[in-house]
Formats: sequence, C-alpha cells, structure tokens
Amino acid sequence: MLLTREPLSTAPAADPAFCRDIVEGLSRFPKATPPIWFYDQRGSELFEAIADLPEYYPTRTETRLLQRHGPDFAEAIGPGRAVIEFGAGSARKTPHLLRAIDPAAYVPIDISGDFLHASSAALAAAFPCLPVLPLVGDFNADLSLPAAIHGLPRLGFFPGSTIGNLEPAGAVDLLRAMRRLLGEEAMLLIGMDRIKDPARLVSAYDDAAGVTSAFNLNLLTRINRELQGDLPLEAFAHRAVWNDDKARIEMHLEALRPLHFHVAGYCFDMAAGETIHTESSHKYGQRDERLLLRAGGWEPTRQWSDDEGLFSLILTSAA
Repeated sequence: MLLTREPLSTAPAADPAFCRDIVEGLSRFPKATPPIWFYDQRGSELFEAIADLPEYYPTRTETRLLQRHGPDFAEAIGPGRAVIEFGAGSARKTPHLLRAIDPAAYVPIDISGDFLHASSAALAAAFPCLPVLPLVGDFNADLSLPAAIHGLPRLGFFPGSTIGNLEPAGAVDLLRAMRRLLGEEAMLLIGMDRIKDPARLVSAYDDAAGVTSAFNLNLLTRINRELQGDLPLEAFAHRAVWNDDKARIEMHLEALRPLHFHVAGYCFDMAAGETIHTESSHKYGQRDERLLLRAGGWEPTRQWSDDEGLFSLILTSAA
C-alpha cells in the first residue's frame, strides 16, 4: 500500500518512465512491475547466462531451428532486406539469420544502450560489409528507423518468445505497432513458445543454480540504486508458478516477512507472503499462435518447430 511521499534527497536524475512504472506498480494491489525494467547492464548479463542454463530450453531450441533452416529462410525471405531486430540484447542468435538471407542492413533495437552497442560492434566486426545501425529505445514506444534504410524492404526479427511477456491485448497492440513501423511489403520472423508440461516450464524459470532468481532480484537492486530505494533484498524470494487458467508462467518476488520500505520518496508496506508480479511468459498452442498474429496484422506464411514441439519460429507477411 502506498502511504505517503517524502522529500527526495539530492541524487542523479532517474529515468522518469522507470520511476513512474515502479511507483505505480508498487502502489497497486496486487503489486506488479513491467518486465522491461529487468534489463539494466547487470540484468542483460544475467539473462544471457539464463540462456545457457540446462533447464532453459527456448534459446538452444530456437538457435537450432535458425541453424537448421537457413536455406528455407533464404528461399522464403530473399536477399536485400533490412533486418530490424526488436529487443536485440546480445544478438547471439542473429548471425545465423544474417548469414542465411544476405540482408542489406541490420538495425538492432534494445533499451540497454551499453549492452546494445557492445553487441552491435561485435556483429559489425563479424559482418564487415553489412551496415549495422543500432537504435537505443523501447520497442513498445514510438520509434523512428534510421534514414539509411529508407526504401528498403524490411524483415522484423523478434526471437526468444518475448511476445509472451505481454498480455494478449498488449501483444496484439505491439504486433500492430511493428506492422506500422515496418511498413508495406514487410515480413516478420517471430519466436513463440509452446504450451508444454508445467513441471518443465517451472524448471526453466526457477533453475537449480539460482540464476533466474538473481535476475529477478536484480530488479530490486536497480530500484535501490536508481530510485533511492531501501528494499531489503534478503527479505524477498524468487517464485515461479504456472497459471493454468491463463497459460502462462509467472515470476514473482515474495515478501518473506512484513516489510516497510521507500522508493523515490514514497513509502510502501507489504505483508508476509505478498508478492510483486514481475513477469509473465504466455505459452501458445498452434491455433492460438495464428489467431494472435492475424489479430496483430500479420499473416503466417511458414512455420518451423523442433521435433518435440517445444518452440516455433513463424514467418509472417504484412496483412
């Protein structure tokens, strides 16, 4: 519960959007914060470590699909497109796609500027003839693409099942925004995670080594550092649960005891057992994948999945 606001001490200015989202999220009941704010430098590094965990199947499954189906991508997409990657991060899977389709330019978009510029420099070195044009920003917000790709046909690339982090209505809004940004004749290659055994899903989001726990708790570290917070990290525990009604994994930070803390000059209370809902990851059946994409303005044209049916890569065209 939000109690009151106290004067802020002198400190470097925080991102106003970060401050707004966190204060609003902690003020509601149940408490919930947008997952986009996981990705400071440390959060981005921890997410890359999660991708290498034995329990975390999405990254290695999607990577194998990209490696295996390069000729199929080349045939379906063709050369000469500008590839725009949403939430590029380390872009570790991207080289497989770039080698396959011979693009005219590559525009990675990510909110973590330092991380984005480091990965862009590495890709530019690996592909010296390819213009690499990083764009720092929130792909959920309005963006302007670089003038250098004006007039080029475009391929959106949205790997990693990130679409599942949004509620269905929000996912449709984002897909429509991508459709507007990419324009006529655009294509979109998107990763989507499938519904599967809940025990396997929970394990993927609550690994034995505790890396996902550290990733979740790092949000509190960031709040303390950037928003003058005093949340006691030792009083929170990472929780991953399967919500069968909504077909999604949820990540929470659970208060282990009654808490009173401050963020950005505001005071908050939490009861023991109360949680901050920090992320959802929706999983899709084959029919639901197509319904979502069509609602967002994209017509599925090709689909690739692994032998176990864990994960899908879907190629769509602007409807």
